[in-house]
Amino acid sequence: MRTFRLVVSALTICGALSACGGQDAERGNPPPMPTGTQPVTSSPTPDPTSTPSIVDPAPTARQSSPKPGGPSTPPGVRATTVTGVVQSGVEPNCVLLGDYLLLGGPRDVLTPGARVEVTGRAEPDMMTTCQQGIPLVVSNAIRS
Repeated sequence: MRTFRLVVSALTICGALSACGGQDAERGNPPPMPTGTQPVTSSPTPDPTSTPSIVDPAPTARQSSPKPGGPSTPPGVRATTVTGVVQSGVEPNCVLLGDYLLLGGPRDVLTPGARVEVTGRAEPDMMTTCQQGIPLVVSNAIRS
């Protein structure tokens, strides 16, 4: 019974506070603005002469689409293919290929010293315990 009274009291107070919050707008008074700011009266129009620039995170990697019958990637996600020699990272069980930290994939293929071709999805914002390289989630790896 006591819980019910607390809930009803809390709802009553919330209702009263929300009813008080909109009274200034009904009287025609604008809400207070922080010092030094101007109200926005229209949206800025984009400059038609400017074009967005696309920066390739790894200029040495070649962009490709998955091979037929191979692993598929969701629409809009580009696969990155990197070829080179796998190196050991500074942390245990971390392997690198160029600037990429290889995550997942067949560990019997991705051994230090092996020359491989790896296809995967770069995830630069992913956190790892390896603390080096750009994380690359491996979808396919073959020895070359």
